[in-house]
Amino acid sequence: MVLFLLVILAAVVLGIIGAVAHGLFYLLLIGCLLVVADLVYGVVRLRRPRVRQR
Repeated sequence: MVLFLLVILAAVVLGIIGAVAHGLFYLLLIGCLLVVADLVYGVVRLRRPRVRQR
């Protein structure tokens, strides 16, 4: 869960910098790609059955 939140935070920061700074549009694109990759990671992790440890 921590990894998921850190990647989302990094994507938001990159997206804001890419949207505000002139000429850094590629950072906005990288932020969008990070969000998509993180959502795919989250879906895969949720669909995988959890093994109970004793």
